[in-house]
Amino acid sequence: MRLINSITELEALYEAAVPLSLTKVTKVLTPLYQRWISAARFCVVSTIGPEGADGSPRGDNGPVVRIVDDRTLWLPDWRGNNRIDTLRNIVRDGRVALMFMVPGCNNVVRVNGRAALRADEDATGSFEQKGCHPRSVIEVRVEEAYFQCAKAVMRSGLWTRSGDAEGLPKAGEFLREQEAGFDAETYDAGYAENAKDRMW
Repeated sequence: MRLINSITELEALYEAAVPLSLTKVTKVLTPLYQRWISAARFCVVSTIGPEGADGSPRGDNGPVVRIVDDRTLWLPDWRGNNRIDTLRNIVRDGRVALMFMVPGCNNVVRVNGRAALRADEDATGSFEQKGCHPRSVIEVRVEEAYFQCAKAVMRSGLWTRSGDAEGLPKAGEFLREQEAGFDAETYDAGYAENAKDRMW
C-alpha cells in the first residue's frame, strides 16, 4: 500500500491545474451563475463539525435556494428527520459547500462560503409551502462560485442511464437491517403517501 502523506507527493502525481479551472472562479454570483442556481431544485450541502463531515441533500418544488444578492443565499430548512447534523455543524463551524444540480445539465455549480442559521421572522416567514414555514433558514455568504466540468456526470451517465435502481434495497430494508423485525414492506409501500403531508 502506498499512502500519500504530503502535498509535495500529491502534486508530483498530477500535472499543473488547467488554467481555466482557476480563472473560472468568481467571488460573487454573476448574472449567469444566478440564472443557473435559480433553475436548481436540488443541491447537496456539505458541512464539517467535531464529529466529522456531513453531506445533506436538499430539494424543493421551486428554486432550492433564494438569491438575496450577489453574495448571499438563503436555504430554508424544511422538515426532515430532525437529526439536524448539518445545522449543528453550521452553529459550530460555519464553513459550507453547496453543489447545485439540474436534471439534464452535465455541468454542476459549486458555491463555497460561510453559513449561519437564522430563525427570525424576516427569514423564516418569507418562505411558505402549503401554509408551513421552515424553523430556520441557512444564510450562506458566498466566498467563491464556479462550475464543475461535465466529465463526472458524463462518465456516470447520470441523466441518460435507466434501470440502475432495480433490485436495490429500499429505505425500509436498510432500517430492518439495523432493527430486527422491522416491517420494511409496509414502510416502503406507504412511504410516498405518508410523506405527502410531511414535506414541509
